[in-house]
Amino acid sequence: MKIYFLLFISIGVLYACSKTEVIKPQTEDIRFVIPKNFPDAVYKFDGNTLTNNGFALGKKLFYDARLSADKTISCGSCHQQFAGFANLDHKVSHGVNNCLGKRNAPVLFNLAWQKEFFWDGGAKNLEIVPINAITDVCEMGTDLNTIVSFLNRTNPYPQLFANAFGTATITSQHFLKALAQFTATMVSANSKYDKVMRNPQQNVFTADEQQGYQLFKDKCASCHTEPLFTNLNYTSNGLDLNSADEGRKVITGLPTDKGKFRIPTLRNIELSSPYMHDGRFNTLEKVLEHYNSGVQHSENLDASLFKNSQLGIQLSSIQKQQLIGFLKTLTDDEFIKNKIFYEN
Repeated sequence: MKIYFLLFISIGVLYACSKTEVIKPQTEDIRFVIPKNFPDAVYKFDGNTLTNNGFALGKKLFYDARLSADKTISCGSCHQQFAGFANLDHKVSHGVNNCLGKRNAPVLFNLAWQKEFFWDGGAKNLEIVPINAITDVCEMGTDLNTIVSFLNRTNPYPQLFANAFGTATITSQHFLKALAQFTATMVSANSKYDKVMRNPQQNVFTADEQQGYQLFKDKCASCHTEPLFTNLNYTSNGLDLNSADEGRKVITGLPTDKGKFRIPTLRNIELSSPYMHDGRFNTLEKVLEHYNSGVQHSENLDASLFKNSQLGIQLSSIQKQQLIGFLKTLTDDEFIKNKIFYEN
């Protein structure tokens, strides 16, 4: 029996905050199911049982800009569903008071399979990931105590937390757990690629997509490993050598980690431009041209990008288009358009 990712939820309408707000009960269960051919998840909702009410609360918090210092920035501001929950057309995060950060906002899906988060792996647990954005002066610019105080005095939040966790007294732990229930259920696993892999008798690649898939396996798969399309490691991919951002070294302090960044997933890559940790490339064509002719040698350069005294992976114009054709089969329209993740 084929196993597909299933999320069933009926979200009650949540009106603007007021003491008379009507909170409609949810009637269908939300479930987290590991897709066929995916490995076991890392985040298993231990101590944070997934419920309809917890998910709905997490979604409301995700989209509430009032949690930021100037009441203009929510999690959803930098993580937009139509862009794979990345930040379309912004090279780096754009936060309170029009402040610009130093790194591109990464996509938010398939997080339940990650052991570490951010471009440098600075967070080790999904539940603490929001703290970075909350406290960064160029993102939400606030702190947990301020947010918890706001939530405790703002209807309908006490009731929503009581529905989700059994107590109307809001804590930072419950706040973070609610967000985790929402973000951990963002699973993207039903693209054309997935359909071909699961049922090749009924779904097939075009000739160019198939050629692109073969190129991908020959030239890209060592870092962008199927089915997550990332090996979840850190690497130097030959960008400029004098960047002030030292990447993974910021966390480990190791010279061997200078210039290394998390290898991002390629799922929904068609939609999540701009690319790289600093958003320097705004098209897939520019990304592939970097790997074709722009790779710079460094002490920490990934070995796959320096073979037989040649830098890069050498791609012809036709091969670039075939590879892009395959990458577009990783777009999961059902996930991108799934209304359960929409802002109410």
